[in-house]
Amino acid sequence: MTPDLHWTVTVDPLTLAIGFAHVQVEHTLGHHFSLYLGPSVKCFDGILEGANGPYVGVGVEAGVRGFFWGTAPAGGWVMVRGVLASLSTNVPNTATNLGGYTSALVGFTGIVGPGLVLSGGLGVSYFDYGVLEYGVHGLAPAAHTNVGWAF
Repeated sequence: MTPDLHWTVTVDPLTLAIGFAHVQVEHTLGHHFSLYLGPSVKCFDGILEGANGPYVGVGVEAGVRGFFWGTAPAGGWVMVRGVLASLSTNVPNTATNLGGYTSALVGFTGIVGPGLVLSGGLGVSYFDYGVLEYGVHGLAPAAHTNVGWAF
């Protein structure tokens, strides 16, 4: 880990597989914390049937990581994150909903070579994300996989 790396830009291929597209722009806050922010879009049906349906979500994701090993943005961490989104459907006469989810995870981020970011973690999420009978509601396992670049 090079101490000069204070920013990362990453995408999460696992959430892409379930229909959500995220881009996370992370900045270190000292040696032991980082904050990230980025767009969150539920734009297509993914591999989880319960999350599918004729709806889309457009919102923002934010998270904070505390590094208990290593120096931010690399090492072992605990993270809390949240997503807030405007949800809409093509079903006639249906109002737009506000939905979201929050997660708590533990994981590890490694930086390979000059800046390749590889990150993964596991935890738990609470969802209230859907329109009508479509979507995800309640507790669910959380997984985090990110790939990107640090600078």
